[in-house]
Amino acid sequence: EAGAAVAAESSTGTWTTVWTDGLTSLDRYKGRCYHIEPVPGEDSQFIAYVAYPLDLFEEGSVTNMFTSIVGNVFGFKALRALRLEDLRIPVAYSKTFDGPPHGIQVERDKLNKYGRPLLGCTIKPKLGLSAKNYGRACYECLRGGLDFTKDDENVNSQPFMRWRDRFVFCAEAIYKAQAETGEIKGHYLNATAGTVEDMMKRAVFARELGVPIVMHDYLT
Repeated sequence: EAGAAVAAESSTGTWTTVWTDGLTSLDRYKGRCYHIEPVPGEDSQFIAYVAYPLDLFEEGSVTNMFTSIVGNVFGFKALRALRLEDLRIPVAYSKTFDGPPHGIQVERDKLNKYGRPLLGCTIKPKLGLSAKNYGRACYECLRGGLDFTKDDENVNSQPFMRWRDRFVFCAEAIYKAQAETGEIKGHYLNATAGTVEDMMKRAVFARELGVPIVMHDYLT
């Protein structure tokens, strides 16, 4: 019953019968819980296998896919607890996604680093540092041997460190570390903001600084 409820809630189901059900083919579009098995060693936990018709998903939309699979069903009162254990995407649907513009080989070519893993870290503490000290931490990490550093997703434009100051000090850290080590370095600047216009402004500013990488946090 719980498996069927999950399948229905994340597809065509609702809490009551509505007259508009007759205007479409619910049987065609509904999700189906086709198998349930107990979790080994657990008395009250089960793994439910749920399948959805591909027509429920917009082609090439990661946001739509995750909204359908891990959206409001996780707040469903009919369930005591729920966890997504695995997700299998049909080849036909995965081919609708463009994917990254380039792969690991291009990344290595840009960094001129071969024969070893690329090394990076997220700056900590992620919140509370001034922009100047944040840039100092980036510099020390890059000079010390890392290939790149990264903003945490929580780092946007808080009173203790506004985004423009952070961008400037991180750019300085990159260039200084590159000059001292003779290696190509990078930093993932978080350009996430409250509006699309602000995000574009931050990304453009990063490009003007010559910073090679920006990041966008769209799912937390």
